[in-house]
Amino acid sequence: TGTGKELMAHAVHQASGRAAGPFIAINVAAMPENLLESELFGYEEGAFTGAKKGGRPGLFEFAHHGTLFLDEVEGMSLSMQVKLLRVLQEGEIMRVGGGSIIRVDVRIVAALEKKIQEGSFRKDLYYRLNALTVEIPPLRKRGDDIFMLFDFFMRKMGGNFTLSEEVKAFLRRHPWPGNIRELQNAVEY
Repeated sequence: TGTGKELMAHAVHQASGRAAGPFIAINVAAMPENLLESELFGYEEGAFTGAKKGGRPGLFEFAHHGTLFLDEVEGMSLSMQVKLLRVLQEGEIMRVGGGSIIRVDVRIVAALEKKIQEGSFRKDLYYRLNALTVEIPPLRKRGDDIFMLFDFFMRKMGGNFTLSEEVKAFLRRHPWPGNIRELQNAVEY
């Protein structure tokens, strides 16, 4: 967490032929399964109590011709994994409570930890998502990148100071469990 996954996904989107399309990010592990399904696929009017009049498109529809970033995708239930696999294979969705197929053209960028060995993540979905792997190392393994990022955050916040060699040595040794977020807070402090 805090390594810059969403920033990397956004960079992939901006460098692609889909840059003019929407970029939408969602943390799937932070949502209850029943809410996640309606968020991703949308719903038709009357699909459940409290459904909006006229229904609502889901994030797949909103991201049409763009990119959908799914953070912590390993937190999806097995039934949601099956539904996601279908979207990836067929390029189509059905809204919750709906009866018609909607074609979608969406690039999926997914952040996941390797849980396939534990059996909690479908192998077929893993291999479908794993078309291109980008590993983002934690800050403690980025060496002097710390100082490049430190300078970036300092300029962004309007700061203007110089680090002593002792402070630089301390920052190199620090384990940075909060990664980039922790570094940004340290600069602000």
